[in-house]
Amino acid sequence: MTNKITNYIIVAGACLAVAYPLWVRASSLIWALDATLPQNLFPLFGLAAASLLWLHAISGAFEPWLRANFDFDAFVQRTATLILICLIAHPLLLLISLGFRIWDLYAIYDITYIYLGVVVWLLLISYDIFKPFKKSGFFARNWNAVLIISNIGFLLTFLHSLALGSDLQTNPLRFVWIFYGITATLAIIYTYGMRRFLK
Repeated sequence: MTNKITNYIIVAGACLAVAYPLWVRASSLIWALDATLPQNLFPLFGLAAASLLWLHAISGAFEPWLRANFDFDAFVQRTATLILICLIAHPLLLLISLGFRIWDLYAIYDITYIYLGVVVWLLLISYDIFKPFKKSGFFARNWNAVLIISNIGFLLTFLHSLALGSDLQTNPLRFVWIFYGITATLAIIYTYGMRRFLK
């Protein structure tokens, strides 16, 4: 009974970690089925991607326990699919909102963080590009390196989003995002560094 309650709390917490930033952002917008829709939607996909990636980072630190109590592989597979959808939708909706006038980006956002966003996107998408080959040859031997590269991209996401995200310039989301960034960094350091020395 205690395990079930604990599991429900963990699932509810995970859902809240993703839903809360989306709710804060969505509730501050005026919604209409017009040209503003892509502009309203694109930040939500960015927030969702980062929140889901945060869950990945945190769950990695607790993987042995989570595997014993949840279908961990199913969680990773399903959330990875959602993250991929968000990674595609986030920049695509932004470009749609600008009428694919890419140069307009430079009039709206700091060019440094635009380029950082491109680098972040490439690092994150590398996971999905190489995933089909994870059990073969070079990638099987170096899959941990692919995960580390993807996680570096994830951590850089916080610099990109804190600099450009209008909803992340003030609390409560700025505080939440800084908390996510710090805890994700600690979790990744533990998962890919400290854990091997504690075995």
